[in-house]
Amino acid sequence: MVNVAILGFGTVGSGVAEVLAKNGEHIDQKVETPVRLKYILDVRDFPESPFQDKIIHDFSTIENDKSVDIVVETIGGATVALDYTRRALRAGKSVVSSNKELVAERGYELIQLASQMGVSYLFEASVGGGIPILRPLSQCLAANELTEICGILNGTTNYILTRMIRAGLSFEAALKEAQENGYAEKDPTADVEGHDACRKICILASIAFGRHVYPRQVPTEGITGVTLADVAYAESCNRKIKLLGRAVKELDGKICAYVAPHLIDAEAPLAGVEDVFNAIMVKGDAIGDVMFYGRGAGKLPTASAVVADVMDAARHIRSRKRVEWGPGGEDVTVSPEGVPFRWYVRCAGTAEKVRAAGLDAALLSRSGAPADEVAFLTRAMPRGELMSALSGMELGSLFRVLE
Repeated sequence: MVNVAILGFGTVGSGVAEVLAKNGEHIDQKVETPVRLKYILDVRDFPESPFQDKIIHDFSTIENDKSVDIVVETIGGATVALDYTRRALRAGKSVVSSNKELVAERGYELIQLASQMGVSYLFEASVGGGIPILRPLSQCLAANELTEICGILNGTTNYILTRMIRAGLSFEAALKEAQENGYAEKDPTADVEGHDACRKICILASIAFGRHVYPRQVPTEGITGVTLADVAYAESCNRKIKLLGRAVKELDGKICAYVAPHLIDAEAPLAGVEDVFNAIMVKGDAIGDVMFYGRGAGKLPTASAVVADVMDAARHIRSRKRVEWGPGGEDVTVSPEGVPFRWYVRCAGTAEKVRAAGLDAALLSRSGAPADEVAFLTRAMPRGELMSALSGMELGSLFRVLE
C-alpha cells in the first residue's frame, strides 16, 4: 500500500482528494497497489467535508509517520511550502507539487535533494494545469534537440484578451468579468503583470534546455497596457494580441527567455486559443512543431495532473522517477534586448514623423483614431535601435510581432 498526505486543502488540494477517492479503483489497478489518502494538512477545519477525518494541523505528524510515502504540496508560495518540501524529502518521502513559484525559484535545489534521498520530486501540474507537457518534454521528445518553446501560459490573461477582442470590453471591464467568473483572483497582479507566465516559462526552459532558468533572468511584461485601440489596429492587419511566454535556445547555447504581449497572425494556431485555454508550442529538430492544448487551470484539470504524478511516484517508490536539469547561473541566459524583432508601435505623432525617423514602417489604421495618433509595424530591429528612432515621440504601446 502507498499512503499519501496532502498539504493544503484549497482548490487544488481538495480536487486531489476528490480524484483519489472518486477514481480510487482505477488508480489502484494502474499502479498495481492500493493508493490511499491518509492525511490532509491545513490550518482550517472542514467539518462539512467528507474528508474531515483526514484533517490535521501539525506537519510533523506527516514528517514522522514512516508509512507516508508521498506528500502532495498544494500550499503555494516559496516559504512554508519550501520548508515542508525540504523536510518531506529529507524524511525519505517523494513530493508531488503544483507550485509553479516554488519550482521556478527552487526546482534545481529540490531535485538535487530528492536525488540524494533516493525519492522523487514531480511537478507536472506546475505549468499546464491539466495539460500534459513536462513529461512529454522530458520523455516523449527526448530524442529531439529542442530549440524553442512558446505559449499562452496563463488562462486569466487569455480570457481577458479574448473578451477585449470578441466583445469589445476594455481591459478593466474584462478583468472585472474574469473576477466575477472566478477566473481571476481578487488581487490579479501575478496574472495580469505576467509573473505567473514567467514562472511557467522558467520551468519549461529548464526542462527543455537542461539548465535552471530563474524568474529574475526573464524580462516580463503583462497586459495592463493593452487597449481597445491596440486590438483594433491588430485586427486591421489580420493579427491578434496574445500574452506569450517564449524561450529560444540561441546558437551559442544560451537561452533567451521573456514574457510579453505579441501580435500574432490570426491564422496561426496560437491565435485560435481563446478564453481560459492554454497552448504550448514546442519546436524540435526531428519533430518540427508540436502544440499542447487544453485547460491550463481549474480544480479537477490540475488535480488530474497532480494525481498522475502521484501514480508515477507510487510506481517508482523504490526506483525514483527522474525529472532533472543542471544548475543555473548568469551564463545561462541572454537578454532579448539585442535580438531583432518586428515591432507594433502606437504613439502620438504623424505618418510624416514616422517616415522621417527612417523606420521603414507599414502604417495601420482604425476607425475613430484621433488625428495625433499613429500606429505601425516596423522591420526587424533590436529594441534599442527602435527606441532611438522613436526619440521625441510619446509612446503608447510597444509589442513584438511573432512571425
